[in-house]
Amino acid sequence: MNRKNALATLVAIFTVSILTAQHTKPDWIAKVGARPFAIPARIFSANDYGAVNDGQTLSSAAIQKAIDLCAAKGGGTVTLKPGTYVSGAIFLKDKVNLRIDKDVLILGSQNFDDYPEIDTRIAGIEMKWPAALINIINAKNATVSGNGTVNARGKFCWDKYWTMRKAYDAKGLRWIVDYDAKRVRTLLVQHSSDISIKNLTFKNAGFWTVQLLYSDHITVDGVVIRNNEDGHGPSTDGIDVDSSSWVLVENCDIDCNDDNFCLKAGRDWDGLRVNKPTEYVVIRKCLARRGAGLITLGSETSGGIRHVLATDLTAEHTDNGLRIKSATTRGGTIEDIYFQNCKMDSLKNVFSFTLNWNPAYSYSELPKGYKYEDVPAHWKAMLNKVEPAEKGIPHAKDVYVTGLTVTNAQNIFTASGLEQSYLANFVFSNSTFTGDQLGSMEFTKGWKFSNVVFGIHKNKPVAKPAAREIEERLKQ
Repeated sequence: MNRKNALATLVAIFTVSILTAQHTKPDWIAKVGARPFAIPARIFSANDYGAVNDGQTLSSAAIQKAIDLCAAKGGGTVTLKPGTYVSGAIFLKDKVNLRIDKDVLILGSQNFDDYPEIDTRIAGIEMKWPAALINIINAKNATVSGNGTVNARGKFCWDKYWTMRKAYDAKGLRWIVDYDAKRVRTLLVQHSSDISIKNLTFKNAGFWTVQLLYSDHITVDGVVIRNNEDGHGPSTDGIDVDSSSWVLVENCDIDCNDDNFCLKAGRDWDGLRVNKPTEYVVIRKCLARRGAGLITLGSETSGGIRHVLATDLTAEHTDNGLRIKSATTRGGTIEDIYFQNCKMDSLKNVFSFTLNWNPAYSYSELPKGYKYEDVPAHWKAMLNKVEPAEKGIPHAKDVYVTGLTVTNAQNIFTASGLEQSYLANFVFSNSTFTGDQLGSMEFTKGWKFSNVVFGIHKNKPVAKPAAREIEERLKQ
């Protein structure tokens, strides 16, 4: 079959079969998540220390007092009577379970002063940033649980961002506005071990909803995220696993306005300095609704992202299924990724892979009229050059995809490596894809397909060089 006829067959269903090696289940899977620990039976009611359930009175000081006393006694559970509470930042401690029951609603304060700045990392850069609404920092054996709701009421953050964004864009500062806006996260786990977050509903995050940073042995189970109820807030990621390890995310349901489940590991000069990977992560039995990606790896990849299993997932009207994104100043390697047994419907791209993502945001340059010595420290961290430049080239390899059923996609592949960094050894098997276009692929090598069925609905040419393995097979 010649090339012209091969491309014409894209209007029909075809099967590509290439023998590939079988890959066994990684042996590290059973070790992820919080290890068993006991919370003492003591109960501390925050209402006994001044928390007011009227939906107006700021109760963060009272809730914090209950947490502090609980920890001082060796741990226990902090509860709230039914009702609505307003809170700014609160901080959990060792062996404390903050239980938010189903008849309890926590509303985030809309005053930035109620979120004191802390040392943290945001979008790949270490800097001062407002504390989250709920913080677990330097803690062990702590839990946030219950069937209640935390509504961060993040529109005050969104409005601030859009106002700043307009002014920054005009000055050539698109690359730094996200960092200067300092929006409030909903829940932060940082420098902590053996932490569980279970069965809560989070709404309307001001920025990222749940961030797991520099932590290990974390479980996020049964969490529901609804970030589009009060409008479409920018950068309202669902769950971000950030330079953390031994993480289990399961039974979650996310509707947001950016990446649904996202793995990160620092960016550019600062991320390469920290050099801490995200590794040993299992995401299973979850649902992604609206959002930018069912599973996103990046764009902060400097420390590396590896040993990841994403399985038994569902995506409905999500922009992308499996998404890999990085930039030529990020560095790091994405590798040993397993994406399997998923059902996805009505996506823009089933696979979206790019190593040169969003240049206007990804690459920092100080406009005329600014002096390097006069700008804030986090600006300098963004402006510092990666040397040698080759250290900033990211890599993605050894990705294993199997057991997918995809319907009503616009594109199956939107894949673009780099001339100096091919997307290498991506293995696809036992899957069915239907959509408008096969899509585009460039700078790929070693891609293999076994028992993969494509149903292409529209007679559109394949843009850029298609996967060589597919075209060669069609010529036979």
